[in-house]
Amino acid sequence: MKLTFAVLRVVFGIAIALAVFVQLAHSIEFWRADPAADLPFLITNYFSFFTIDSNVGAFVVLLIGAALAFTRKSDGDPHWYTVTRAVIVTYMATTGIVYNLLLRGIELPQGSTVEWSNEILHVVGPLYLVIDWIFAPGRTPLPWSTIRTIVIFPIVWVIYTLVRGPLAIDARTGQGWYPYPFLNPATSQNGYLSVTFYVVLIALVISSVGAGVVWLSRRERVAVALPER
Repeated sequence: MKLTFAVLRVVFGIAIALAVFVQLAHSIEFWRADPAADLPFLITNYFSFFTIDSNVGAFVVLLIGAALAFTRKSDGDPHWYTVTRAVIVTYMATTGIVYNLLLRGIELPQGSTVEWSNEILHVVGPLYLVIDWIFAPGRTPLPWSTIRTIVIFPIVWVIYTLVRGPLAIDARTGQGWYPYPFLNPATSQNGYLSVTFYVVLIALVISSVGAGVVWLSRRERVAVALPER
């Protein structure tokens, strides 16, 4: 089973990487049609999406996990890897939840959307990371204090987004740039009050999902009947 999941991690890791960079290449081609587009600015914006950051992290974690499965003799993964994996599983699950509840059908400012890439980044990738966490061997029990580690990056990301937003003026619109419409106080119905509501809501989702991820780590792994490779 360990080697089967190693192969699955390589397959899904490559699929996620392709989804990230095919969408980026497509967006760059779309942006170049506008003479007012500032490509370095727009590429920075692309990698400022929480979705993209989470999926890049997922690609790295899956390939490291595959390498560990192929090379390690012991059943348990190193503690640092289990913590890192828990962090990324939480972010990917949150990405899937928030996108499919709040953002599906809303055009985001990354240029023309590649549909298959969009589904991998927001549905397929998150689902696989959760399935991998539940069923793949190697997971070790985590302390509840891991939740504090899980919330570090989202806090930094929100601060970065809200501080950078009014300063990141898009030359095409003359307005500040935000990755998601609910974080933009200029377009939110009640300004910063609405933004605060969504930030708190997403913080609760991340904390709850993180708690679920840690809880699962402390329970016996669910075994599935997969052929040994």
